[in-house]
Order: sequence, then structure tokens, then C-alpha cells
Amino acid sequence: MITARSGAWWRATLALCLGSILVFVNLYAPQPLLPELRQIHGVSTLAVSLVMSVATLALAGALLVFGPLSDAIGRGGIMRVTLLLAGLCSLGLAFAPNFETLLALRLVQGFVLGGLPAVAIAWMGDEFERPALMAAVGLYIGANTLGGIGGRLIGGGVGEVGGANAGFLTVGLITLVGVALFWKLLPAPRQFKPRRFELRGALADLGSHLRHPLLLAAYLLGGINFLIFINQYSYITFRLAEEPFGLSARWLGMIFLTYLGGTLSSTLSGRLTGHLSQPACMTLGVLILMTGTLITLSNSLAWIIAGLAVNSVGFFLAHSMASSWVSRQAQRARGSASALYLVFYYLGASLGSLWLEPFWQRGGWFGIAIGSWLLLGVTLGIALWLWHGERSHERMSLAS
Repeated sequence: MITARSGAWWRATLALCLGSILVFVNLYAPQPLLPELRQIHGVSTLAVSLVMSVATLALAGALLVFGPLSDAIGRGGIMRVTLLLAGLCSLGLAFAPNFETLLALRLVQGFVLGGLPAVAIAWMGDEFERPALMAAVGLYIGANTLGGIGGRLIGGGVGEVGGANAGFLTVGLITLVGVALFWKLLPAPRQFKPRRFELRGALADLGSHLRHPLLLAAYLLGGINFLIFINQYSYITFRLAEEPFGLSARWLGMIFLTYLGGTLSSTLSGRLTGHLSQPACMTLGVLILMTGTLITLSNSLAWIIAGLAVNSVGFFLAHSMASSWVSRQAQRARGSASALYLVFYYLGASLGSLWLEPFWQRGGWFGIAIGSWLLLGVTLGIALWLWHGERSHERMSLAS
């Protein structure tokens, strides 16, 4: 087993963090380019939002495929091959002749981008000792955020200079170089033992998770919150690309630096649980997200950016608490329980434009805020229900 801070640990952790960054660079690079893609292809805001939605939807489905598949055929090969295919898809996007081809390539890309997230932590669990695993997972999750920020900065910055196709081409070339490094850095597995895949058992585990009310509540909370959070960023690019702001693709990419607020809140969330329960932290996160949405109604660019940063703090606080709650509450098959959380998470992202588009058409950004608060009211209710249930359980435990 690989020990913490050893040479093999640093090599493997660097490889997996690099892979994580590449995944989210490819997934989110098109987001600041949506206004330009809408203009190039002459499509509606709803149609161009599919560039993000089809990819996240395919990624959600891929998690249910690659996770069980890796138990049978191994994890390293899946990560290497899917990263390579993701980079080739980005190159293909640069030469897509029409919008339909663009969407088809994003669908394929989203699916192969699910390969690494589905198995990376399982790879660590196979090869790392427990202290090494805990240290590596923290760095890996941080790399997720950096990849999301980096993808938008690259897409927006290069897109402003050379157009959307140049942005896709740059991301594709960067990915191929990164894949070569990943291929070289990732050590050969030593502890992996293949297991026979049993569809009936896997489906039974998934069914039991969905029937578990405490798990289902966390799935819905994480998925609905992400539906609002990530799609607000898509629609804010449309708002800020128009007058009176008139931001270019480069500056639209820069607004995603507000994600750093989420990096901070994720880092501090562990300390917060020393004072508040997980459901209380989820409740606080949703309330912060609702407040940040209110701030974005301002006509001041500075206040809009501040509101997005507040949103990021609230969302990632609730997300980190909900995902760890799943691991805590699952009585068996924790891997599939966590994978199912990510399925709801990315499924929410893919459906967000369908929910928010009517609000955008009728009320612009104010409509987006109304649509957001309606669903955030649902997740606030879920968080309060979990909080009430935990407090009742604690009181019963004390009484006994």
C-alpha cells in the first residue's frame, strides 16, 4: 500500500489531480463562450445552453457505467483512455461544421469525461493507506475547482482573441499534453483485484439507496442546488454580455474566479461541523445561496460579482455537507451511494436550463432569481427536515 507523503504518493496524487483538472477544463471551457456560440449558430439561449446540459447529462450517465465496469477490468486504463478521447473531442469541437455536430460531440465528450471522476477515488482506495487516502482526496477535490476555473479562463481568454473555435482547439491541445503527463505519472496498480460484475446486485444496491429517505433527501438537495448554481452562471453570461455591461468572452471567463469562494468554504466546512451539525450547515449554505442571488439583482457589476462569490460560498458549503452526509448515512455499498449522489448532482445541472429558460424569457435576470428561489425553497425545506430529524434523534438518544 502507498503511504502518505512518499514518492509514490506524490506521483499518484499529482497524476489524479492533473486528470481532475483536465476533466473540468474540458467540461466548463465552453461556458463563457455561450453568447458567441449563440450568435455564430443563430440559436436561442435555451438551445445554446444545451452545449453545457448535454455534456453534464452524459457525464451523469457515465458514472453508473464506468464505476461498476472498473471493478471488473481495472481503473487506470479507463482513466487514460477516456481522458485521451475527451481531448480529441475538444479538437473536434473546433472543426464542428454546424450546431448539431457541436452538440453531438459534446454529448460524447460528456460521457467520456465521466471516466475519471467515476473511478479516481476508488483507485486511491485500492492503492493508498487510509491516512494517505484522506490527504489525497482533499487535494483531488481542490483540483476539481481549479479545473472548473481554469477551463472558463482558458475558454474565455482564448475565445476573445481567436474566437470560440480557437478556444476549443487550445483546450484540446492542452488536454493531449496533460494526458501524456498523466499516462507517465500514474503508477501501475498493485492492489487491484478484479471482481465479477453482477448487474442484479448493483441494481439492488441502487434501489435500496433510493428508498432510503435520508439519502434521497441529500441526493435531491445536492442536485437541485447544483441545478440553480451552475445554470445561474450560464445565464449571467448572457446578461453581462449585453448592455450596459457589454463584457467580452475574456471578462466573462474571469467572473468564474468567484468559484474561489467555494474553495474557501469547502476548506473551512470541516471546522464548521465542530460547532454545527451537517443538516444545520446545509441549511446555512442554502440561505447563503439565496442571499447571494438577491445581491446579483443589483445593476452594479461589482455587486453582481460579489453576489456570485456569496453564491459560491453557500453552494459549496451545502454540497460538501450533503456529499459527506451520504457517506455517513449509507449502511452498505457506500461507493454506489456516493456515485448516485453525483448522478443527481450532474443530472440537476443538465436540467437547469429547462427550468430557468421560461423565467429568463419572461423576466430576464429578475426572472432567473424568482425561478432560483422557488427551487431553493425546496432544498431549504429538505435541509430543515434533516436538521429537525437529527435533533429529534439526539433528544431520543439522550433520553434513553
